Amino acid sequence: MTNEAAAPITGAEIVVRCLAEEGVKHVFGYPGGAVLYIYDAIFQQDKFQHVLVRHEQAAVHAADAYSRSSNTVGVALVTSGPGVTNAVTGLSTAYMDSIPMVVISGQVPSHAIGQDAFQECDTVGITRPVVKHNFLVKDVRDLAETIKKAFFIARTGRPGPVLVDIPKDISMHKCVFSYPKEIEMRSYKPVDRGHSGQIRKAVQLLLQAERPMIYAGGGVILANASAELNKLVDKLGFPVTNTLMGLGAYRSSSDKFVGMPGMHGTYEANLGMQNCDVLIAIGARFDDRVIGNPKHFASHPRKIIHIDIDPSSISKRVKVDIPIVGNVKDVLVEFLAQLDAAEAKPNPVALQAWWKQIAEWRSRDCLGYQHSDTVIKPQAVVQSLWDVTGGDAFITSDVGQHQMWAAQYYPFDKPRRWLNSGGLGTMGVGLPYAMGAQMANPGATVACITGEGSIQMNIQELATCKQYHLTPKIILLNNRALGMVRQWQQIDYGGRYSESYMDSLPDFKMMAEAYGHVGMNIDKPGDVEGALREAFAMKDKLVFMNFITDQSENVWPMVKAGKGLSEMLLGSEDL
Repeated sequence: MTNEAAAPITGAEIVVRCLAEEGVKHVFGYPGGAVLYIYDAIFQQDKFQHVLVRHEQAAVHAADAYSRSSNTVGVALVTSGPGVTNAVTGLSTAYMDSIPMVVISGQVPSHAIGQDAFQECDTVGITRPVVKHNFLVKDVRDLAETIKKAFFIARTGRPGPVLVDIPKDISMHKCVFSYPKEIEMRSYKPVDRGHSGQIRKAVQLLLQAERPMIYAGGGVILANASAELNKLVDKLGFPVTNTLMGLGAYRSSSDKFVGMPGMHGTYEANLGMQNCDVLIAIGARFDDRVIGNPKHFASHPRKIIHIDIDPSSISKRVKVDIPIVGNVKDVLVEFLAQLDAAEAKPNPVALQAWWKQIAEWRSRDCLGYQHSDTVIKPQAVVQSLWDVTGGDAFITSDVGQHQMWAAQYYPFDKPRRWLNSGGLGTMGVGLPYAMGAQMANPGATVACITGEGSIQMNIQELATCKQYHLTPKIILLNNRALGMVRQWQQIDYGGRYSESYMDSLPDFKMMAEAYGHVGMNIDKPGDVEGALREAFAMKDKLVFMNFITDQSENVWPMVKAGKGLSEMLLGSEDL
């Protein structure tokens, strides 16, 4: 235990000291009555910067992206009542994607809890389903240890958001500050190392495979195991697919990468997943958007190895043959060591035949699209963005068609460069994600790919960008509709476009300029690359680029809900 100050200090000052002890550099937040003592303590310190957002949802999203893009624990600060209820969407977004984050919320004074006091809500009860853990601090003497526990829980095991609810009187009470160097929790003992015997079985099974497939998810990135995954794939020579959350875990530029699997995955990735004889899932959870119908997926017999830090994720949706519980990085390190020691090698004849089959599937060019000289194709914008940025930008996205086009047409060679809401599918994350990514990576190139529906959900954060001199480039693929909703209505609802078209949109160029930024309207295909180059040359400006795109374009391929991976629609001709 450290004891830096013999004199008692307030709970608010303890919060600030704890954040400094954790090495926090940025806190995203919005003040209110229940946290004013904490804000007063923030005013009097110089260890970290507070970023004033314009909505609490954006604060949590920005902290989320800060974590995703930098391998740190993001921190947000909100007030009681509506402050914390506004934060729930951000918490749920981070929880679904296993993002380590600590959210500190204010609460009404202890004596007023349960009295329907002004701006009171049951924060612990409301947030319990969407956090890894939460705390209500009842004694200022427990505050420092509670915050230490929050950071420990958030970053260990399967990561996730942790909330600390602090009544206003606790933030003004005093005690001597003492911050634990380490924390021991009897009820929380995450396992890091995988079982050596299970790893040995998995190695033997993989080396005997004739049609092997490596399926890697966001857990590889969260565990900082991208280097180990690249070594494993290159050593074995097996095909690999990265999920939406795992893009960049294995480099997309390699010919061993067969694309993203799932609902809008590639033909070769999906048929490889469906027809392999041994599948190793690494930090992935067999999400419904990845494997489609579980019964259809199980109709093709295969042996499955599953590596995951969370034992509850194993055999949850798909029965596996060799479960390995442990930190992905630690497991892959031992996996590689056992591979090196193994006398057997992959069967070259069988592997060559398997790659020949994959090449046939790949030749379908499932991501091909009809180019146009008269209307901007959204896919072309994303491809031009990759060319202009050299494929080396932090790309954030909102949720919808533009998200899928970004995932399909902007190849990632590095982890933590692709930031989107995978599990919850939260519209409105794109702009605050860009803010968090740029705060965490000053000087880096950051672009937000968004739609005209999503961007309006947190458009007020353009003011935050202006205040803090944040300069992401906003790539609006404007098709004047809620594109993914419209696509589903076209395919599954008889073309009845109920409330999916936007008949009254703002002048985005003028709106960006009203916030003090640069706005552009682009409506000709020949102007796309030039406009992007002009925008990215303005390194000290936020540029809002409104691309008027083909309103009828759909995302292909597509696996309809309830269908299997081999029941893909490759285009409108399959409807």
